[in-house]
Amino acid sequence: MVVPKPDSDMIRGTLDMLILKVLSLEPMHGWGISERIQQVSDGALQVNQGSLYGSLHRLTRQGWIASEWGRTENNRRARYYRLTPAGERQLGVETTHWDRLSGAVERVLGLT
Repeated sequence: MVVPKPDSDMIRGTLDMLILKVLSLEPMHGWGISERIQQVSDGALQVNQGSLYGSLHRLTRQGWIASEWGRTENNRRARYYRLTPAGERQLGVETTHWDRLSGAVERVLGLT
């Protein structure tokens, strides 16, 4: 699960989309995915490791990501995840849904 800072809240179901987006840039190991999400969000989003690996297993079962063993920059063995063609299509679907949802929320918030 994505853990937002205590003063904010996160819509459920966004972690898979965030993982797919991060992996669309380059293959990464789990810790790197978590760090990238935290870095790009300026620390606003922190990914619980249990939730991260649960999502990675689910995305793998769905065929949206694949993995293989490799070495980290510290020469440690780690599983590297990459986006599959099906994952690229799913990222498009998830992004479209997110755009609709966030646009609808903005419209409601814009009511005067």
